[in-house]
Amino acid sequence: MSRLPEGTPELISRALAEDIGAGDVTANATVPEDLQAQAHIVLKQSGVIFGLDVVEEVFRQTGVTDIDRTVVEGHWHDSVPRDVALINGPARAILAGERVALNFLGHLSGIATLTARYVDAVGGTGTRILDTRKTLPGLRALEKQAVSWGGGMNHRFGLFDAVLIKENHVALAGGVGPAVEACRRQSPDLHIEVETETLDQVAEAIEAGADRILLDNMETEQLKRAVDLRESGGPGTELEASGGMSLANVREVAETGVDFISIGALTHSAPQLDVSLLLDPAGSPA
Repeated sequence: MSRLPEGTPELISRALAEDIGAGDVTANATVPEDLQAQAHIVLKQSGVIFGLDVVEEVFRQTGVTDIDRTVVEGHWHDSVPRDVALINGPARAILAGERVALNFLGHLSGIATLTARYVDAVGGTGTRILDTRKTLPGLRALEKQAVSWGGGMNHRFGLFDAVLIKENHVALAGGVGPAVEACRRQSPDLHIEVETETLDQVAEAIEAGADRILLDNMETEQLKRAVDLRESGGPGTELEASGGMSLANVREVAETGVDFISIGALTHSAPQLDVSLLLDPAGSPA
């Protein structure tokens, strides 16, 4: 069953049009029109595969429907190289979808893989890894899916589904308290989060009744003190650390007792996972 977010087929159609244009001049010159072929998508680097629904839709749009998955998505795969999918169909159609399919698969698998590394790094602490809105325009839904399949948790999707009061909002509203009050009045059913940079602001946000407090670019000792403030003044308030996170320091941050760590790099800086498509040399006319 497909898990493609709404609008993904149209996104894929635009990507194919961008790549194919008026036609694949190389394949049209070298590959017989009626030639059938088999291809293997190969994982060449350890990690988490995610994006095979997208791959299937890419090839469906180029005229290939016979695709067999040979791995389970969302699991870490160490044994490489290994096949992740087998594709049978018109050779020209396979070649037409190759680059777009691999671009999506490598990118989304890279996000899932980096997320899995962070989730593993904080294992046992109870802290959850969150994504952010730092996504490629048009790819947010797919990139956030990839985070989920890597074991992470999605933060708000956009400006409409949760409140995040930042410094500019605070300045224009006249303070943390008035900002929280205005948002609660306007959107009583939405989760309200306040971004803070100092412990005084943390105390203000707790007093104002924020559901969650974002601790922006705080040092470890500040994070520990923010946790102490929460325990003494607002035990129901969630704490989210953000800024300057890396695989080298994320566990230290998690061990301060924060509930969440949000990491923009999951989507804006995840390296592609290395995947390729190999076409069997032997083919047969349709």
